[in-house]
Amino acid sequence: MIMTPNTALSVAELTDYIQVLLEKDPQLRQVWVTGEVSSANHHRSGVFFTLQDPEVGVAIKCVVWKSQLGKLVQFPTVGEQCTVLGSIRLYLQRGEYQLSVWQVLPAGLGLQALRYQQLKHRLQEEGLFALERKKPLPHHPQTIAIVTSPTAAAWGDIQKTLKSRYPALHILFSPATVQGEQAPDSIVRAIQRVEKDGRAEVLILSRGGGAVEELGCFNDERVIRTVANCSIPIITGIGHQRDESLVDLVADVAVHTPTAAAELVVPILADLYEQHRQRIVVLQQVVDRELETGINQLKGLHNRLWRLRLDRQIEQEIKARDWQCQRLIQATTGKLQQAIQYVEMLSQKLVTLDPQAVLKRGYAVVRQENGAIARRADELKIGEEVLVQLGSGEAKMQVMEVNDDS
Repeated sequence: MIMTPNTALSVAELTDYIQVLLEKDPQLRQVWVTGEVSSANHHRSGVFFTLQDPEVGVAIKCVVWKSQLGKLVQFPTVGEQCTVLGSIRLYLQRGEYQLSVWQVLPAGLGLQALRYQQLKHRLQEEGLFALERKKPLPHHPQTIAIVTSPTAAAWGDIQKTLKSRYPALHILFSPATVQGEQAPDSIVRAIQRVEKDGRAEVLILSRGGGAVEELGCFNDERVIRTVANCSIPIITGIGHQRDESLVDLVADVAVHTPTAAAELVVPILADLYEQHRQRIVVLQQVVDRELETGINQLKGLHNRLWRLRLDRQIEQEIKARDWQCQRLIQATTGKLQQAIQYVEMLSQKLVTLDPQAVLKRGYAVVRQENGAIARRADELKIGEEVLVQLGSGEAKMQVMEVNDDS
């Protein structure tokens, strides 16, 4: 007879013990699990689905409760790979454990696409893709910087294209790793070297074609922000893919190949020469037309002058001026003669009125002691000394007698 040990547990006790082990384990309270959805059932309380590892056939039951469905990034769909975040819970009635899911994300390429879209949306909200932030490329740069791998075919294609189009161009090469985990930091340092150097007028960031996962460094936020904040205009020529990377969206100009970037950044020197020659021809034609127009205008003015006969008008004006000059001379001569005659008459009057002339005829001027001229005999006194002014000289005399004829 077999005796039951005292340490035996009931089913409920064992289940409770297992529940404590599972649900209290810190590793299982928040765990990420990747697998393929093999089944999914919708229930009014939520969605029940099975996540399995298709390589070994191992599966785990999962549940997303109704309150959490609206927060899912991706809905669990049969046949799709996904990564779920949840915690282990024990279903006591059946003694089964299941994963209580909080979030469902696309796995593999799907997860990369999700991260791409989330980063793109955030950068777009910041305005890093706005057209007003784009810097114009210089028309005829003399110094160009290239950031790419020194062993990549893109570096050779760019050199060949630039030298064939613009041989005198100065090229600055800043090498970088453009694939792998170290690529983002390498690209950032290469761009910063070019900007610190300060000579480059434009920068080409490029690499050749490759798989999507190989071009992941050009969707790295560090690279994107370095390109966005660079003071030098940047043109990207990344791969042969039709889809744009985030670096393409933030760059000032983006093309799909390194060769296209080199072709866009500089003109063909021969084309510039031809354009210059054509401008000279056009300028010569413009000068010839202007010269011909000026000659025609000069001829027109000459004809107008001939029709107006300005020479006759000038001749008539000269004659009229000569006639007026003659009249002015005649009038001036007459006035001058009249003035001369008037002056002569005044001169004669002055001679007549000159007291010296009267004295020279035998008359004398008698001045009293006070200097006054004596005009009457009764103005003189006997014994008074007077000054007698004669026609030549003068004499002092004494009045001896006064005879008043009046």
